[in-house]
Amino acid sequence: MSASTGLATRSLRNIRRLPSAFIPALLMPVFQVVSFSGTYAGVTQMPGFPTDRSVNWYLPMAVTMGASFAGLGTGFSMIRDLQTGFYDRLRMAPTTRRQLLLGPYLAAWARALIAVVLVTLVGLALGARPVGSGLGMFGLVLAGVGMATIGTGWGLGLAYRFKDMRAAAIMQLTLFLGLFLTDAQTPIEVMQGWLQTVARWNPLTRVLHVARMGFIDGLGGRDLLIGTLVMAGLAGITWMFALSGLSSLDD
Repeated sequence: MSASTGLATRSLRNIRRLPSAFIPALLMPVFQVVSFSGTYAGVTQMPGFPTDRSVNWYLPMAVTMGASFAGLGTGFSMIRDLQTGFYDRLRMAPTTRRQLLLGPYLAAWARALIAVVLVTLVGLALGARPVGSGLGMFGLVLAGVGMATIGTGWGLGLAYRFKDMRAAAIMQLTLFLGLFLTDAQTPIEVMQGWLQTVARWNPLTRVLHVARMGFIDGLGGRDLLIGTLVMAGLAGITWMFALSGLSSLDD
């Protein structure tokens, strides 16, 4: 674990050394929870909307977005290391490829927790209030760590394959498409046309349900189980995507 923890520590130190690479990704979800809960406050008047507080609906979405950016941030850092040649030296270290991958994951989880706590505090200040299930923070943390894990594997896999900033553009585009083509804005029941179909089958919709468990009535243990299984499956797929990308560097 020494190699993994060393890489994670280095990544976390870069927050202080290169704040411009971390602060914007942290402020984006804060901006989202403020702007969406204010601009779309009237959405709670729609028949059947599951909460009377717009911030209760949009806070979990912003938390998962911030955690995803924490994961993708490891991909951005990897691009920089690949371009400067630093990562070539890491690959010559007497350690396994899995340990080289685990380090960025550890850093992403730590960065994701920072985003989860900050965005949640902003949401609570704006009036977000947990409901009776008592799973508010648990669901947010679980979904945040899950999205950070998925984002890390996806970001690293793209970075290893493209080795330049083309990967960064794909990371961000796919993240926005993946999250906004869910029920991030409105419940599936009030959507129309192809958006409803896509949101219903989008696996990230299930992740959002986990994040919303403690803030929206009607979500319970079944949603927690399905969402957790979805996150585990996507995490496994993206881990293999990253590992195969790392192996391709040796070809």
